[in-house]
Amino acid sequence: MSMTTTATPQGLYIHIPFCKSRCIYCGFFSTTLLEMREAYVTALCQEIELRCHGRIGTLYLGGGTPSQLSISQLGTLFDSISRKYPEIHDPSIEVTMECNPDDITEEMAAFLSASPVNRVSMGIQTFSDARLRFLGRRHDSRQACLAVNRLRSHGIDNISIDLMFGFPGETLAQWQSDLDEALSLGVDHISAYSLMYEEGTPLLQLLEQGKIKETDDDTYIKMYDLLVSRLQDAGYQHYEISNFALPGKASHHNSCYWNDVPYIGIGAGAHSYDRRHRQWNVSDLHQYIEAINRGVIPCEGEEITPDIHYNDIITTRLRTVEGIHLDQLKKEMGDRYFDYLITNAALSLEAGLLKMDQGRLCLTLSGIHVSDMVMSDLVIVDNDL
Repeated sequence: MSMTTTATPQGLYIHIPFCKSRCIYCGFFSTTLLEMREAYVTALCQEIELRCHGRIGTLYLGGGTPSQLSISQLGTLFDSISRKYPEIHDPSIEVTMECNPDDITEEMAAFLSASPVNRVSMGIQTFSDARLRFLGRRHDSRQACLAVNRLRSHGIDNISIDLMFGFPGETLAQWQSDLDEALSLGVDHISAYSLMYEEGTPLLQLLEQGKIKETDDDTYIKMYDLLVSRLQDAGYQHYEISNFALPGKASHHNSCYWNDVPYIGIGAGAHSYDRRHRQWNVSDLHQYIEAINRGVIPCEGEEITPDIHYNDIITTRLRTVEGIHLDQLKKEMGDRYFDYLITNAALSLEAGLLKMDQGRLCLTLSGIHVSDMVMSDLVIVDNDL
């Protein structure tokens, strides 16, 4: 399948699947086969040559752990991207790289400062060393704080951190402590997620074996409400269900996904979207490298039908504070889809799970707590429109 060229600046995502060790909760495509990094970077550069076109508005290196690449390998990758997209050297283009705190050495921080990277996203998860050990994270709380300060000392001041809540046995007071620690760092952006029990992960096995107990729904709700109130009181804008940013610091790249902006995904397991098609590369390192070396993109895909497009709008835009602009939906999708949405939203509006706000359909805080349920009432299933 070939993606359609678009004049709209796209998002560019590069997937770096390498991890020094696997965290017990991770359901993303990743590998500990570090000896394959060099061959993989070569394949990435080849795929960039094969597929990339037009202009980009954002660049995001995610994983896995992109900071597990060597400085030399990262340099090779950025050189390849620069040849196709020289605009990544424009400071107005957001260039994000995910990093592990323990990878932020003085040498790495200096490299990032001299590279096109102008935003760093770090998976801190918690400031409790005991909970970090439980997750299988390689860093400790001291290293997390050191990494933030080290990046700043090298001129990188647009920093995002990930936090998790709802650990087995975690109390509201412990979650409050994590939030206090995060706020004391003064980072620009915080993403916070409840601990998820994904299929095929060691975490789910522990739960199924009865060795840990999942946090109850009432505690989850209290933790989420505390998250929202603490960060909003500290001046962060709650712009997406799990994302909070100081003014002007919302993630441009992730906003592509929520606002129907086309994007190209490079690497094993990476997804691409051009409004007409969605495609995804094979999630196998050896298959990916072998195919790219033959000049073949190892991918599958689907056509974006009107029903799929409508469902995408529901499950992405409704996650944001902007919600769904009803006039825009009507213009974009037509009366049938507009009427379907309004009809199916009625019960959630009456229950206070959705609200109308200046022509936009938005989740309320109560609706966010049950967002999956609310969205399931609005999406089209089995051609029921």
